[in-house]
Amino acid sequence: MTLDWNPLLADQLDWHWRHQLRDRLAGLSDDEYFWEPVADCWNVRPRGTGTAPMQVGSGELTIDFAYPEPVPAPVTTIAWRLGHILVGVLGARNASHFGAAPVDYESYVYPGTAADALDRLDAAYAQWADGVRSLGEEGLARPCGPAEGEFAKDPMARLVLHINREMLHHGAEIALLRDLYAHRSSS
Repeated sequence: MTLDWNPLLADQLDWHWRHQLRDRLAGLSDDEYFWEPVADCWNVRPRGTGTAPMQVGSGELTIDFAYPEPVPAPVTTIAWRLGHILVGVLGARNASHFGAAPVDYESYVYPGTAADALDRLDAAYAQWADGVRSLGEEGLARPCGPAEGEFAKDPMARLVLHINREMLHHGAEIALLRDLYAHRSSS
């Protein structure tokens, strides 16, 4: 029996997107989007107000950042997590492999509202999902190419699996932040 890996890989993330993650993002408010559950969170902030070693972005807002990342890594907000997904997880990969405009942390204009972030997330996810479905067996087997650095010689299937893990991981973090926000104390 021959397996058609392309729909299996695409459906793994798509099932999570349709049945878990996207529904959990419904109703996200701006207050919740920027909410900092503990002191010294990394966030998306008005230019010049960040406290992280680096603040990057080209618009009115920047994202907190450091390289190398401190140990332990700071707690991040929903805005930060969505910024990471929009740029480093889906954005850069859509640009490298599926025809999207180039994107990087330094030049990105970060969304200032939850609604804008979710609109961008929907568009980035749709482009990624359509691109993965279009790969076919040959596309999944071809090397990732120079845009993926040390993984340049690895097959695209490895990148698809990596992005699936990233989306599941960060989606779970965002869901937990939403739970914590909903159950925060008013004191």
